[in-house]
Amino acid sequence: MTEQANPLMQNLRRSSVWFVASVLVLAASSIGLSRFLETETPAVSLALDPLNVDAVIGEITHDLNDTNNTPDLDALLAKAEGALRFDLVDARLYSLIGEIKYRQGEKDQAYELFDQARKLSKTEIHALQRSIGHSIETGDLSKAVGEIDILLRRWPDRFPEIAEGLPTILSNPDGYQAVLAAIKAEAPWRASLFVALGNAPEGLVFANRLLLDLIGSSAPPKPGELSFVINGYIRQKQYEPAYRLFLFSLSDEERKLGGYIFNSTFEPVSSGKPFDWQIRDQSGMEVSFATSKDAVEGEGGATVRFLNTPVKNSALQQYIELPPGSYKVSLIASARNLKLPKELFWSLRCPAGEIARFNIPEGTFNRQSLSQDFLIGPETCPMQLLRLDTATIADSWRFRYVGTLVMHKLSIERLPS
Repeated sequence: MTEQANPLMQNLRRSSVWFVASVLVLAASSIGLSRFLETETPAVSLALDPLNVDAVIGEITHDLNDTNNTPDLDALLAKAEGALRFDLVDARLYSLIGEIKYRQGEKDQAYELFDQARKLSKTEIHALQRSIGHSIETGDLSKAVGEIDILLRRWPDRFPEIAEGLPTILSNPDGYQAVLAAIKAEAPWRASLFVALGNAPEGLVFANRLLLDLIGSSAPPKPGELSFVINGYIRQKQYEPAYRLFLFSLSDEERKLGGYIFNSTFEPVSSGKPFDWQIRDQSGMEVSFATSKDAVEGEGGATVRFLNTPVKNSALQQYIELPPGSYKVSLIASARNLKLPKELFWSLRCPAGEIARFNIPEGTFNRQSLSQDFLIGPETCPMQLLRLDTATIADSWRFRYVGTLVMHKLSIERLPS
């Protein structure tokens, strides 16, 4: 009897082991598939694994963000609290429950839940965003800036959402000082701040003030920041503050280069700011600045070397600001084997058209003086563009520019009225 029973018991045991193993494999497969689907289809993920907390969070988040349907807040709250029993340290669940409570009008309890979420995870994004808004609403702007710093260090792509609250923060003395302290400490969102402020008319005043307060600090304004804000003023046609900011941003050494034309001797210190020289990329030429001690044969200035190709559009330009009056623009230049099939000239322009022009001659010459008188009338534009340009309209190999031009000094002087 026992011997006959043994094979049967063995078969039963083998069947039981196989069954348990099969169940475990199916369970593991369901959990794995649930994980795979939790982001795209959280409802299907939950059907496969009801304990998948990530899928619960995804489903609740989807329902809260669904603008086409009104979410059942009580049902979502029960689902979130049920998931919390299986994971008491998931900051996202506290944040979601806080959001549901917030929408139910229980704001004090909601902010307690947001605080709890941030205790568990300092960078929990939704709790941070709600906390920032709350800090701004209650006037605790120093706290708001600290929270913004935490958010943007972890989630830099969220800056556009923060930008809306910047004018409110910067309008408050405490908020302004907190932002200034953050950018002095080289907050990684510093560049984004100046871009946002430079793009908004109401933000330019704050950007200008921040840049001026950074001058002389351990974290002085960067050329790119200054350029962006100056260009912002120019886009808004606010030329006076644009030019003032440029002047205030100059170092002691740069101030020595001042005049109607900044850096009229083309010292190699270009910052690229709008009221400084801007070298424009051109495939048909090379432009370089050199002092007389560094230049070949002592010929300092801006050297333009043409590469035997067509040249179209400008090579060198600078914004200037001339008040009404009579002026003379003068150039001292040298050239070697210069061939200019479609002209090369300096022009002074307004948006409405050209104010003055003088051409560069062809050939070989040494320190030749060229000049042109012109008038800035009361109705002339308040800011002008000085530009080295060609008359080439379309690229054509019939019009190839050859030779070297060295411009030693380009200056503007006011004539007696």
